Amino acid sequence: MKRSGLVKYCLSLLLALSYFDGAMSGQTSAPTADLLKEGEAALDRGDFEHAIQDFQQARQSAPQNLQANRGLLLSYLQAGRLNDAEQLGREAVAHWPDDAQLQHWLGLVYFKSQQNAAAALQTLRRAEQLDGTRFEVHFDLALVLLDQNQYAPAAEELEKANKLKPTDALAHVLLGRAYQNTNRTVQAIEQFHAALRLDPTVPLGHYHLGFAYASLGRNQDAIAEYEKELKRSPDNPNVLYKLGHSLLEAGDEKSAIADLKKATEFEPQNADAFYDLGKALLLAGNAEAAVSALQRSIELKPTDPSPHYQLARSLEKMGHRDQAQVEWQRFAQLKQAQPQTGGMATGRVQ
Repeated sequence: MKRSGLVKYCLSLLLALSYFDGAMSGQTSAPTADLLKEGEAALDRGDFEHAIQDFQQARQSAPQNLQANRGLLLSYLQAGRLNDAEQLGREAVAHWPDDAQLQHWLGLVYFKSQQNAAAALQTLRRAEQLDGTRFEVHFDLALVLLDQNQYAPAAEELEKANKLKPTDALAHVLLGRAYQNTNRTVQAIEQFHAALRLDPTVPLGHYHLGFAYASLGRNQDAIAEYEKELKRSPDNPNVLYKLGHSLLEAGDEKSAIADLKKATEFEPQNADAFYDLGKALLLAGNAEAAVSALQRSIELKPTDPSPHYQLARSLEKMGHRDQAQVEWQRFAQLKQAQPQTGGMATGRVQ
């Protein structure tokens, strides 16, 4: 499954070294204790391969040491060695089935591997049952749920996370996304505002606020938020497209054209951006350029009736009535084939 940019960003894991507190299992020899301290220090400075070496040696000398197993699993996870992490995680969880941190990290291994979402959810749920006081567990469980488009349960987890750590701006953004996707737009806007008050530079905060405003038809507010986001991410094709779309909806097709052209340059597979560009060019009086953009939209999304509608209008304006008639017929056929499809595919052509 293709993950959204925000979920990908959040995969920079919220893992704290405080997790090692109290992890000693039985008496630890001085050499093993030194290795554990060195491993934790390596983790803290982001030297994951060095951490792996230290924890491997500690585990060899003390196989039953929980701290060594936790440290090695976390090091594998942070280093991206997911096969090693999964093998170790399974062994460790089998030995310590009631350790919430091992369950948590094994769940993240499953999630990052993108091969077993069900196992990720099950394992993170187990971690939550064992210790529901950790912000990170609720946050990471919500990430998996968002990735699976399970927005209502994701919102529940993020509500729990926000109660535990109300100052985390990113958690507010994600909760806003979950609310937005469960038709709670007003609540979503509140969460986006809360996030931006906490951190005006929170990734995609203005973008998601703009999207929420646009869904309510508040295009001018949406434009203002997209423009703020664009200052931080001038080459983001999603922001460019959404800004261009809102400008077009607001009747400013000339300004829309500039942003939509950039959006299609940065993301040439975005059929909707080419559609909006074609529509804007037609409204601006450039039917010939509109034809080219609309034809590209049709190539990318051949089952969408809307570009055929605008292409027919463009061809008529150019005096190509026979070609326009073909497009009118194709539009009618595609629209009839999708009688239950609402939203952008059939409703936007008006």
